[in-house]
Amino acid sequence: MRIIVIGATGHIGTYLIPRLVSAGHAVTVVSRGSSAPYGADDAWSRIDVVHADREAEDAAGTFGPRIAALEPDAVIDLICFSEQSAAHLLDSLAGLDTPPHLLHCGTIWTHGLSDALPLRENAVEKRPFGDYGVQKYAIERLLLDQDRVPSTVIHPGHISGPGWDVINPVGNRDHRVWTALATGSALRVPGVGAEAMHHVHADDVAQLFELAVTQPEAAIGYAFHAVARQALTVRGFAERAAAWFGREADLVPGSWEDFRASTDEASANTSWEHLVRNHVCSIVDGVERLGYSPRYSADEAARQSVAWMIEHDGLDVGGATLVGP
Repeated sequence: MRIIVIGATGHIGTYLIPRLVSAGHAVTVVSRGSSAPYGADDAWSRIDVVHADREAEDAAGTFGPRIAALEPDAVIDLICFSEQSAAHLLDSLAGLDTPPHLLHCGTIWTHGLSDALPLRENAVEKRPFGDYGVQKYAIERLLLDQDRVPSTVIHPGHISGPGWDVINPVGNRDHRVWTALATGSALRVPGVGAEAMHHVHADDVAQLFELAVTQPEAAIGYAFHAVARQALTVRGFAERAAAWFGREADLVPGSWEDFRASTDEASANTSWEHLVRNHVCSIVDGVERLGYSPRYSADEAARQSVAWMIEHDGLDVGGATLVGP
């Protein structure tokens, strides 16, 4: 197939492009050209590249026609963040004699607050809040409630793996959390640490996109969760992370007020955004319809992120070393 990947040089694309190229597809990457993939692979020498500033071209009304002019069999859109942008691309693709399969990268945050777990991929009703989740849900409904362009939505969890500053066990990116866990120091957590987060390795997200694009008859009209087989609670995640360094987690439960007082405002707000949602996502539809089989557990994916940050970003782990494989 001739496959267009929009925004391919990020974390998902780093794994997706080699998958598509090795499978024999003709791949064109659409990118601003301002970033490079996280990992080297010969596949990047066997693709076509189109440089485009999506935001500027959306405003000018030229981005959708530019993609349609490439006459793709499938379009994988990894960087669409507004309903208006999605509608512009949809209208352009709908004008082709044979519209391509359009695959959109969403987010598990389209669910909003959890009320029954696990969350099903194609839930009849979702209650997103916050601009990011609301816009992504609007895009999902725009694409799946129309029949002009065959569409699929993939909702990743908290993306992890080498090259990524992973969401830590208290739901933010404060690197002092990793320092505390690596050294066995006390770590304050909000509540009793029972809230859940659902991580995923970027290669497993890429796997699900590849499965969907190569099985359109099973994927069109559906949304799928790209997450690990199991979510982790704050407590469980912290205990596993401490064990990476041969430590036991020293968790100090407390109120949200206590937690906010122990960190900076931005980190506290980020923790609240992640933990209040308490997401545990089903992958039943992906498994049964597409054969999705996540390779990495949530903690394995996060560990790879931390190992990369130690080696490349100088993450402070107090002189501790990762134990085991």
